[in-house]
Amino acid sequence: MNRGFEKISFDQFCSDVEDNKVIYDEYTLPKRNTKNSAGYDFVALYDFIIKPNEIKKIPTGIKSYMKNDEMLMLFVRSSVGFKYNVRLCNQIGIIDSDYYNNKSNEGHIWVALQNEGDKDFVIKKGEHFIQGIFTKFLTVDNEEEILNTRESGIGSTNRGGDVIE
Repeated sequence: MNRGFEKISFDQFCSDVEDNKVIYDEYTLPKRNTKNSAGYDFVALYDFIIKPNEIKKIPTGIKSYMKNDEMLMLFVRSSVGFKYNVRLCNQIGIIDSDYYNNKSNEGHIWVALQNEGDKDFVIKKGEHFIQGIFTKFLTVDNEEEILNTRESGIGSTNRGGDVIE
């Protein structure tokens, strides 16, 4: 396995989204929509509206696996930012390879969007709203060996991780 997307388990979906097998079975994995697209478009699990100046945390139902020297970067789709002035609260989401299947949430990818426009931003179930791009990253020469491993979900790396020796 090199890189790809999976649905979170139905149990995690029930915990994070809702106990609804129909919604779980209907949503699709991110995909590129043209031959030369860099980004994999994520679809909305359900209809949502973000009012002007509102922030909304949105589950994707997706987790992603990749090689250890890769990451998945998340961006709002160009049309979302350009036409509606909606942005990711953290500007660019970074999904590390060790976020996949972590103990606290299976690596479920969430996004927080903020509407900085002056009109409601409306997304219907199944519409594309964010995109993910896989890329390699580099590390510095002579880096000390890092023993920390991720054991938790969002925000866990700033706590130093859990050391496995």
